[in-house]
Amino acid sequence: MLATRQLATRHVAAQGRRSLSTLQLPRITERRATEAGPGGRASDAGLKVAVFGASGFLGRYVCSELGTNGVLAYLANRGDDFEMRHIKTMFDLGRSRFVFYSPREKDSMREVIADADIVVNMIGKYYESKTPYQTKSFPYVGYKTNYSFEDANVTIPQTLAELCLEMQVDNFIHVSCAAADPDSPSEWARTKFEGEEAIKAIYPWATIVRPTQLFGPEDKILNNIAMMAARYPFVPLIDGGHALTQPVYVCNVAETIARICDSPAEFEGKRVDCFGPNDYSHQELVDFVMDITGQEPRIWDVPKDLALQMANVMQYQRNPPLTPDLVQLQSRDYLPAMTAEEYAKQNSKDAILTMANLGVKQTPIEKIAFNYLHRYRAGGHFDQITGYH
Repeated sequence: MLATRQLATRHVAAQGRRSLSTLQLPRITERRATEAGPGGRASDAGLKVAVFGASGFLGRYVCSELGTNGVLAYLANRGDDFEMRHIKTMFDLGRSRFVFYSPREKDSMREVIADADIVVNMIGKYYESKTPYQTKSFPYVGYKTNYSFEDANVTIPQTLAELCLEMQVDNFIHVSCAAADPDSPSEWARTKFEGEEAIKAIYPWATIVRPTQLFGPEDKILNNIAMMAARYPFVPLIDGGHALTQPVYVCNVAETIARICDSPAEFEGKRVDCFGPNDYSHQELVDFVMDITGQEPRIWDVPKDLALQMANVMQYQRNPPLTPDLVQLQSRDYLPAMTAEEYAKQNSKDAILTMANLGVKQTPIEKIAFNYLHRYRAGGHFDQITGYH
């Protein structure tokens, strides 16, 4: 364990790669001994990062940040080679290594980590993946859980923490969520909390990143609203849509993770909360999306009990827009732990950090959403340009 801590102080931020002058932490100007090049593209950052969950929504943006900074990435691949081909272009030739693995095989996870300096875990899904199997009686098809919330949010992160300790990895960055709560009615949120606690018990130097709901081109928050308006005769609002959420731009969270990788020793054992500049009710988000897309669906105020019945049917779709667990999650506020003023007043060494502490500016949802929501307009955005036809 002592050897692990000695290794953890070996890496310092590189002067030539990403400017850390905006950090509200001590500026470190010493370069890594193995660093080469001017910084950024066509450079060697002298840093090896193993990434789990690289093909997910957040993962692809983190890979883009790492590739831009000359990081050598070891990318865990659980599926077909073509599933991650879009990530190859994010790195210079020879700066990425794709390794096939199974979350249930520890040795294959060791192969992914190899001699990495940092491990980043972004594995997770908002629904439990299921697989069909044949039954002897009608309807002759059943469904069984492939990876449960417990598997994705507790068992796999716990295994990674054990491997990081065993293999003397400098730092472990684990992406959790702002909704993590042992008392949440959502099993997903409860297991997210349990995963954090399991990691800290094994590897207390881990950096925990807690974002609120992510928005961006492939998000499941704004796209789901527009998609439901296009496919269904109504858009449901659970209990009137009064619950609040404070979405954060996915690129801001990716940049935050990349900056932690720049100077991992500064963030050992820290928690970094990521959230947007404003909070909204689900009713406000629906109105916002409809204003952009021009859709005119019926907005239906659905009691939670009825929403759960609907979700029990919809959960069997591929990438379901609504599941029973999502109903539980959307019926509660999904906000950061404190207000901006409370974060700023913290003085202790155990203070919870935010994106502002790393020099990352919050991007408002209004600045980004039109770029990917206008495709839901009936005639596209050209239809509203006077004289175009």
